[in-house]
Amino acid sequence: MLSVIRNSWALLLGIVFLMVGNGMQGTLLGVRADIEGFSTTAISVVMSAYFVGFLLGSQFVPGMIRRVGHVRVFAALGSLASAGLILYPALTNPPAWTLLRLLLGFCFCGVYIVSESWLNNTTTNETRGRALSLYIIAQMVGIVAAQAIFVLGDPADFHLFIVVSVLVSLAFAPILLSATPMPPFEKAKPMSFRKLYQVSPLGFVGIFLMGAVFSAMFGMAGVFGAQAQLSSAQIALFVSAMYTGGLLLQYPIGWASDRYDRRVMVAIGAVIGWLACGLGVSGFGGVTGLMIAAFFIGGMANPLYALLLAYTNDYLEADDMASASARLLFVNGVGAIGGPILTGWLMSVAGPGGFFLFIGALMAALAGYAIWRMRRRAVQVVDESADYVVLSPMGVTPVTIGSAVETWESGSDDADTSEETEKAA
Repeated sequence: MLSVIRNSWALLLGIVFLMVGNGMQGTLLGVRADIEGFSTTAISVVMSAYFVGFLLGSQFVPGMIRRVGHVRVFAALGSLASAGLILYPALTNPPAWTLLRLLLGFCFCGVYIVSESWLNNTTTNETRGRALSLYIIAQMVGIVAAQAIFVLGDPADFHLFIVVSVLVSLAFAPILLSATPMPPFEKAKPMSFRKLYQVSPLGFVGIFLMGAVFSAMFGMAGVFGAQAQLSSAQIALFVSAMYTGGLLLQYPIGWASDRYDRRVMVAIGAVIGWLACGLGVSGFGGVTGLMIAAFFIGGMANPLYALLLAYTNDYLEADDMASASARLLFVNGVGAIGGPILTGWLMSVAGPGGFFLFIGALMAALAGYAIWRMRRRAVQVVDESADYVVLSPMGVTPVTIGSAVETWESGSDDADTSEETEKAA
């Protein structure tokens, strides 16, 4: 672990700064939009635009990098992102914010792709899993730290937007000054959506649902807090609780999923998330109840994403993992686009509680589908399963998926070697 930190500390520090900026952007925009009097529908469209941009970035940025190189793409997108962040308070109308959010989603996707390429190039098969875990921890730490900074300013003025822009600009320095060479992008063997669904219906449907869940969390949590008349400190704590839960519960759920039927773990996690949504919408326990609900919603949503990816890879050959995971990333992105829009519509109909109603409905659907799939397919033998790798829907790009796939493949190779050793003995 120390060797990973020594080789990658500059990147990890940059990622923390990036996530502080991006994490505070999500909360700040939701609160500021409510202050500006945007309708719930308008806010939801603004928030959804980020995920449209992110999806477009995942498809087009790798080609840009192949044409002009990592450093130029990174510098260009970083500059655009910093400029876009500081323009929000100057252009306070829904159409302008929608375009800025789309731009920011595209830019952040590109920035993540370059950063993760750098991380991937500094690791080996033996250290890649630990590096990926540290990368996800850095993301979560940045998002939680963003909420602490959010309470220090007034969302009604422009100072917090300047802070966000500065933090994102500072994040580029350690990566751009690194002398580590960037690896080339390789195209994965294509896989059709139809074949992917046939390989793992639960993985396909589950990843789509989790895309909508996570985009609702990331895009609409601040809007919920503002409409529920929470204070700035309470909104920050609410958002922090989601990501703290996602960080702390990744490992126990991952440990269990490597030892038991992953579908059972998916169903249990989704039921817990559904119950947490019930606690949130009921208002039981007041603000404390909201924080507990947020902790368990985030604590289930983040591990479920990684769990569904691992489950899908249980039924794939190593050569197919990269292409399948890239397709799942696209499916997740499509689901993410609709999350804020549908959540906003429910909140306009049912009030702030529509935030929990939407996430709860998707969690219930996932639990029911997982249970139904258990009746349609026999359990996968644990010894033949891919190891659980810590992942988060936040900022997942083709490079993150590639690192996870290499970790799965490495584990598969180790298992094959072990079996050959046992046969030889």
